[in-house]
Amino acid sequence: MNLQPLPSTLSNHQINQLNLLIDVVAKRQLKDFGNIVSDIKSDGTLITECDRWSDSTIVKGLSEIAAKEGVLSEEGSQKVPNTSAYWVVDPLDGTTNFSAGIPYWAISIARFVDGSPETAFLDVPMLNKRILAIRGRGVWLNGTQLSRKTRFTSQSACVSLCSRSIRILQRRPDKPFPGKIRLLGVSSLNMIGVALGQTIAALEATPKIWDLASAWLILSELECSIKWLRQDPSKLKVGQDLTSTSFPVLTASSSHELERLLPWGEVLMNSWMNIQDNNIVSKIY
Repeated sequence: MNLQPLPSTLSNHQINQLNLLIDVVAKRQLKDFGNIVSDIKSDGTLITECDRWSDSTIVKGLSEIAAKEGVLSEEGSQKVPNTSAYWVVDPLDGTTNFSAGIPYWAISIARFVDGSPETAFLDVPMLNKRILAIRGRGVWLNGTQLSRKTRFTSQSACVSLCSRSIRILQRRPDKPFPGKIRLLGVSSLNMIGVALGQTIAALEATPKIWDLASAWLILSELECSIKWLRQDPSKLKVGQDLTSTSFPVLTASSSHELERLLPWGEVLMNSWMNIQDNNIVSKIY
């Protein structure tokens, strides 16, 4: 299929419009925080009315800012759009935290061009932090450009794990984990902590494309090491349904740290595959 060619980069006007759109969504989320109840989706994860409102508001805003570009979002269409440029949206990454009154969640909006992120926004409303990344141009935090040296300014020994990847500690009880463990409950923020020097590595067992879209570009632009442990998200196909597709990933501040943590990533994948196989067997028998 020949995709309709679209501009490879956004204009300054479009970037300004996106900032205004995120302002509106962040303001509503801050207002709703602590005053909202959640429902359970079919996959067992939580969703709130604020998730739904945020998603519809972002999707509507994108249709005005970039009219001919498709949108893939956690709460909307989860199929890869058939436009050469499209958007990947997580309107509220960290719904469990948000619902539980834990003030740590993010808004993630990324524009993909030719299969990988070209522009990314990651906003943390409660901390008043907004990150913008543009492929080949760099990363800015609240308007201040960051460099790869950013992550080496602290002496952190912390490693972020997701709740599922904590199983690796049970699989290797004879080996001390090589880092101080942090579980933040927000996939995107787990990963960009590496780029900001807050952690030396992050291991995510089941991130969806909307969880990692913005973080992927931020990490890449700040020259962090990334290892896809099973599937490579740069190989998405038009029309592919990503509802149940995960992209396990290990990212680290350097190739040395990546190699040091990689055995734990491999244990995680082996453990996860065994669990999946057992589930299949149990269904058969």
